[in-house]
Amino acid sequence: MTNDVEKRWHDPGMFRSAVTYVVIVAAIAGIALAFYAFDRSLLSAVLVPTITFVGGVGAFIRTYQIWRAEGTWPIWQGAGWFLLALSLVCLAVPGSAMMS
Repeated sequence: MTNDVEKRWHDPGMFRSAVTYVVIVAAIAGIALAFYAFDRSLLSAVLVPTITFVGGVGAFIRTYQIWRAEGTWPIWQGAGWFLLALSLVCLAVPGSAMMS
């Protein structure tokens, strides 16, 4: 068990990998949003928040793996919360598709 009170969470390599993961997930969601802009189908609209939600769950899985290995897990937890918050914002895309 790690001593989380110690708070030595500075790990540039881990931060770089978490940011890269978030950027890739956001780029894939952006591509899905571009498909929705041209297609206007409900399926392509639902893909946008689904991609960000699955990306957030993936970040939380990575958080757990790093926590078990006694690594710098809060960086990945922040990435997971960011992607889950982004998925809530992206719920407006299928909402607008259902209204039109």
